[in-house]
Amino acid sequence: MPDSKPTSSSATALALAVGTALALAQAPVHAQYADKEKCFGVALKGKNDCAAGPGTTCAGTSTRDFQGNAWKFVAKGTCEKTSSKTSSTGFGQLKEFKEQKA
Repeated sequence: MPDSKPTSSSATALALAVGTALALAQAPVHAQYADKEKCFGVALKGKNDCAAGPGTTCAGTSTRDFQGNAWKFVAKGTCEKTSSKTSSTGFGQLKEFKEQKA
């Protein structure tokens, strides 16, 4: 009867297979956002893609329109041309900012 204990080579092969599968599963996500940039201050309440400051978790958790610490993905090169009612420039920013009154 063959020994059913895993060998170190089979454990190594399994670890490599799992690591490869995880990397391949994430690849499409990175490719999907290659032509996008994070734009702060342009998301409407509850419509942010992520980062909405203290007390929030992530996507969909912004508590007000044009929140300066919440971002949304926009087409690369368009953030600083996208309207923001709370930004000092009147447009989205590539970094979070302290909001001005809308």
